[in-house]
Amino acid sequence: MIHGFNLTSLKRTVRLGIRSLWLHRLRSLLTALGIVFGVCSVIAMLAIGEGASYEAQEQIKNLGSQNIIISSIKPADDQKASDRNSQSYVLQYGLTYQDVQRIRATIPGVTVVLPSRVIRDYVWNISHRVDCDIVGTVPWYPTMRNQRVARGRFFNDKDMDGDTSVCVLSADMVRALFPLESPLGKDVRVGGEYYKVIGVMEPAAYEAKPDEMSGDDAKPAAHRMFIPLETARSRYGEVLVRRRSGSIEAERVELHELTVKVNALAEVTSAADAIKAVLQRNHPKKDYQMVVPLELLKRAERTKQIFNIVLGSIAAISLLVGGIGIMNIMLASVTERTREIGIRRALGARRRDIVVQFLVETVILSGTGGILGVALGVIIPFIVSHAAGMKTIVTFWAPVLAFTISALVGVIFGIYPALRAAKMDPVEALRHE
Repeated sequence: MIHGFNLTSLKRTVRLGIRSLWLHRLRSLLTALGIVFGVCSVIAMLAIGEGASYEAQEQIKNLGSQNIIISSIKPADDQKASDRNSQSYVLQYGLTYQDVQRIRATIPGVTVVLPSRVIRDYVWNISHRVDCDIVGTVPWYPTMRNQRVARGRFFNDKDMDGDTSVCVLSADMVRALFPLESPLGKDVRVGGEYYKVIGVMEPAAYEAKPDEMSGDDAKPAAHRMFIPLETARSRYGEVLVRRRSGSIEAERVELHELTVKVNALAEVTSAADAIKAVLQRNHPKKDYQMVVPLELLKRAERTKQIFNIVLGSIAAISLLVGGIGIMNIMLASVTERTREIGIRRALGARRRDIVVQFLVETVILSGTGGILGVALGVIIPFIVSHAAGMKTIVTFWAPVLAFTISALVGVIFGIYPALRAAKMDPVEALRHE
């Protein structure tokens, strides 16, 4: 019976609160907007931050969490010497095949080493031409770099040993060279040499390129063509020639990149330190750069945490402002309804009933604002994704967290106005005009 009375009383109080808010529709709407925008900003900001973090982590994962990537870079002193020479200058720097042997022989935990050479040149298919990075590498490249062949196959040990003129094209390169036909079995031309297309790579979200990691002035090409490493050595030799205005620059680089795979994640850091020590002894000019994707991944995860904290704090301030707006309006409402409160108290309403009445109104305001904010906060990330091309991820906990906070804001900021209304002297309240 008591529970039935309480439930009936609560229903009556809710109806009374809705009626009271409806009498001041515009004011109630403007008050709830603070909560709407606060909740919306919490969800939207976290979705954008989550999407950016996801993309960054996927880019790093594509490099391989058990991999250590070492790339050749041009020493600053050699660059200056080259610039001073107006005719020609042969630069010799970077990683060597001896480095591969040293790493395999001396570093424990190393299971696979992936060497690569990169030559910049134009690739032709009849009248279609693309500027391309020609990557001379080994058959286990797709496995080491977390990439797959979409069509055809990658070259194998037989292709390597036979010094065959075969190639595998990146997906975007196929669209440029073969817009209307399949490239498999067709030939592409590089200078005076022809290469038979035996495979097409899947589109990759991201792939680190030697020039990109080394900070070289020449930006990496958008397209990549893979050929056997032995074929690259026999076709291009060890010296690469670059023609500039008024000068010819020749570079002797045996390998542009080494990818070293370690047996276990726990050994990556120690293996990286050991490789760095080996290279320091044999490369006094510091003509290499090392990237450890596992360390980058940990850094990205830490950055994500900081980013979420910053975005959450900004959004929490919006909710705080909305809560202050609710308190302000409810205090004004208490003053306006002083006589109503006095009449209710004179008719037998207890202080608890008055507190519940005003708390119900604030919770309705904040709850309605929270629901609208959640709906808007889920829609906005999709709009951002389609309009700006950014990846956004709305996690399950973001709307739940935002709505919970909005409800708590309504309770917390509604307590003081409710208590102030309940503490009014009924006699004084009845005399109020």
